[in-house]
Amino acid sequence: MKKLLLTILLGCFALVGFSQARFDVKVGMSMTNVTANDETDMKVGYALGVGMDYAFNENWAFQPGIMFTGKGYKVGDVKAKAHYLDIPLLAAYKMPVADDVKFVINAGPYLAFGIGGKNKWEDEGISISTDYFGDGGAKRFDLGLQYGVGAEFSDCILLNLTGQYGFISPFEHSDSKNLAFFITLGYRF
Repeated sequence: MKKLLLTILLGCFALVGFSQARFDVKVGMSMTNVTANDETDMKVGYALGVGMDYAFNENWAFQPGIMFTGKGYKVGDVKAKAHYLDIPLLAAYKMPVADDVKFVINAGPYLAFGIGGKNKWEDEGISISTDYFGDGGAKRFDLGLQYGVGAEFSDCILLNLTGQYGFISPFEHSDSKNLAFFITLGYRF
């Protein structure tokens, strides 16, 4: 895992040497749940991180990034809160719609690594907490598809609505997969 992260990070720095590459920062909100379980409810969390926009031409770009995201779900009195490091690797198509405004569609795979989290609930007035990941908990690695739409204003203000659908169940003996939606606002340097 460390070698993969280091390789991706070094690859991003190598691309920065070209004038077509620009960095951005993003902050926003996540709305997450797991699939294949009708008893779970959505959990609201956070999303923040950095990204890069490597333009191949006026319309096409490669957009990798590193995002810290809050994911999880609620089921009954149990609140499952997980913190992930997401690495999206997206292809983006940009269409001018007005002066200094572009409509953006992007899609591609994402890798996610669980970095912490808790399951919390109350039992007879006593607050109980267990680790989300680890022994008997969720798996730390997730892989899936990320897709989104957004707008770029003056080539520096970014507004995005993004979805993620996980391909790997985070739990043993379960068909549940991570499902997330993000609304983010960003600034490109």
